[in-house]
Amino acid sequence: MQRWPCYIVCALALTGCGGSETEVEKNEFRVSEKGIRYERMKPLGLDREVRRLLAKMTLAEKVGQMTQVTLEAVAEDDEQGNAVLDEEKLRTAILTHHVGSILNCGGQARTVDNWRAIITTLQDLATQETRLAIPILYGIDSVHGANYVRGATIFPQNIAMAATGNIDLVKASAEVTALETRAAGIPWNFNPVLGLARQPLWSRHFETYGEDAYVVSVLGAATIEGSQGSALSDSRRVAACMKHYLGYSVPRSGQDRTPAAISDRELRELFLKPFAAAVRANVATVMVNSSEINGLPVHASPYYLRTILREELGFKGFVVSDWKDIMNLYEREKVAASQREAVKMAVMAGIDMSMVPYDYDFCRHLIDLVEKEEVPMARIDQAVGAILRVKFRLGLFERPYPDPDLVESFAAASAQRLNLRAARECLTLLKNEQSRLPLAKTARVLVTGPGADLLSTMNGGWTLTRQGDQESLYPQEKDTILEAIQKKLGSDHVKYAPGVGFDSVKDLNAVLHLAAEVDVIIACLGEPSYCETPGNITDLTLSEPQRTLIGVLAETEKPIVVVLTQGRPRIVRDIVDQAQAILLAYLPGMEGGTAIADALFGDVNPSGKLPFTYPKHTGMFTPYDHKHSEEAPPNRFDPQWPFGHGLSYTRFAYRGLNADRFEFKQTESVTVTVEVTNVGERRGQEIVQLFLSDQVATVTPPVRRLRGFQKIELRPGQSEIVKFLLRPEAFSFIGVENVPVWEPGDFDLHVGDLSQTITLVADLKGTGKK
Repeated sequence: MQRWPCYIVCALALTGCGGSETEVEKNEFRVSEKGIRYERMKPLGLDREVRRLLAKMTLAEKVGQMTQVTLEAVAEDDEQGNAVLDEEKLRTAILTHHVGSILNCGGQARTVDNWRAIITTLQDLATQETRLAIPILYGIDSVHGANYVRGATIFPQNIAMAATGNIDLVKASAEVTALETRAAGIPWNFNPVLGLARQPLWSRHFETYGEDAYVVSVLGAATIEGSQGSALSDSRRVAACMKHYLGYSVPRSGQDRTPAAISDRELRELFLKPFAAAVRANVATVMVNSSEINGLPVHASPYYLRTILREELGFKGFVVSDWKDIMNLYEREKVAASQREAVKMAVMAGIDMSMVPYDYDFCRHLIDLVEKEEVPMARIDQAVGAILRVKFRLGLFERPYPDPDLVESFAAASAQRLNLRAARECLTLLKNEQSRLPLAKTARVLVTGPGADLLSTMNGGWTLTRQGDQESLYPQEKDTILEAIQKKLGSDHVKYAPGVGFDSVKDLNAVLHLAAEVDVIIACLGEPSYCETPGNITDLTLSEPQRTLIGVLAETEKPIVVVLTQGRPRIVRDIVDQAQAILLAYLPGMEGGTAIADALFGDVNPSGKLPFTYPKHTGMFTPYDHKHSEEAPPNRFDPQWPFGHGLSYTRFAYRGLNADRFEFKQTESVTVTVEVTNVGERRGQEIVQLFLSDQVATVTPPVRRLRGFQKIELRPGQSEIVKFLLRPEAFSFIGVENVPVWEPGDFDLHVGDLSQTITLVADLKGTGKK
């Protein structure tokens, strides 16, 4: 008899699949002709019903649950841009191949009504015409709002949300996104992205929460909590999906879906922590890195998918591949000799669901592998059990159809107000020479640059289409930067000429002519919209036409205010000295135009802070938590702007940095307090950041690490005591044996321009002094 890895047997216990059944609790339920409709499912009963359902399923039905196809495989667009399901293709998918999951938007955003009709038809077929009535699990990339639903609330991208420094705001935006996604009938969201933005060339930089592991951990967990709530069965919630596990965000080349090189110690010190936090937040699903770490494709790695994810982190949900990535093990990565071998490698490594996305070769190969006993049925049961458990937790067996009551809450006025607040709070003032900003509302201004009159440049990828570049699909009632400024000042005070495109010079003479008639120039620069591999670049420098525009404008000697709308930090070293003020808007979403105009003219005080280190040179991408040798003379740490940088129209003073104990043991927490006062003349918000430096360690310590942040708002003259709790894990690091260690010695606390030293002392169980 063939023997299988012990992890499969252990996993069956974790998912409640396999083994004998013990009646622990009674559940109320009714049985229909098409299966079981569960009225009130208690946790222990859920495991029991998963086992019962598995016992009824054929091999083909189980493999179908592990298969996910894209909407394009079963639908086409009509002339009005609605997705129309192809009945024959749909019946082939669901009735012949027993497909359990469908994803994607079919090329562009759909109306709420179109989405609800699609989901209703899918569930009719799955729950009324299949033997076991297992509902379809539909998944979508609602990465900054329900961005594939027309008319939805489209928030700033994640990198901008990180700049707000507002945890509650991030959670609230996730709640709105979940409700509006679920209003369309879609219960599964492929978000949050938990990669660390430490390779600024990467085309998905804007989807992350920045370069710091602590920030990404906190905001990722907040997103999961806002998405899933306290119960996935709540019809206003969605199952979250942490992605892209693991190491996807730091390709050596900077090109999307290419290899990363990460030591095991660095992996655990930095890149694994956000995923560990997500697991603690009870995230329902995980999507896998499309590429490789140290030569091992993650889709084929038992080490990453079983040893670390399941055994070390304790993840209990199911694992979905990324787009076509099981077949890519054969076609691109070249670690499998055939499609069949690729399927075997991925499933045995720990992939539970394959994002196929167009054909049914995965089903055919996996069925053959099980029938030939190359993949054990126990492994199939583990995967399918995990998938079914999420479907049960979402309440899909009870309520597979869209909730009609949610339509009334879709794109509510309160959601729009929240969106505007997020767009305002993300804005980061990088430079404000001689307090050039805010501008007077009586000023005559010239608005120029390629980003001035486009909505797409403020939203980026994953907006209405994957690339987000179809300007005609954007809601015309939303204001571009130009339109918002015109509304603010009146059209007679605003001149406009783009001057250049992102990659071409248009009419610089027209810009110069208009510049002579105004008091100040507002140049809207940055990037066109992009996403994933089509967004690959080899040079991070801001495009030459845009730099030329600023050079020409500087010759007029008129004050220049630069507004940057971009998904990654383009090198602007050449133009920094030519501009009197620079406002970084990131990708601020549909309310970005209004928010930018509010900040430029003083109705809003900018309060964002950089969630990444903004590089000055294309050859130096050094993060803030670098090592001491990287700044020891003659080396220099010389970014354009440091992590955490962000100016305000007011000033804040810090005093009284203190700890409740200056000596503490490994098991003890430390409470840190600091008083912050608004010493300026305007109300303002401040993100108070606490950094920690380990003076000496057996593994070279970073110069500092962020260990806490809070956002506060103060009136002029108002003070507030800000409190941070440093738990024991804040003082640990991954040691030489690749496990967390605590070493007695001195630590420096840093808040603002203040510092204080505290000491971790050895006790009888300690490791001795440094």
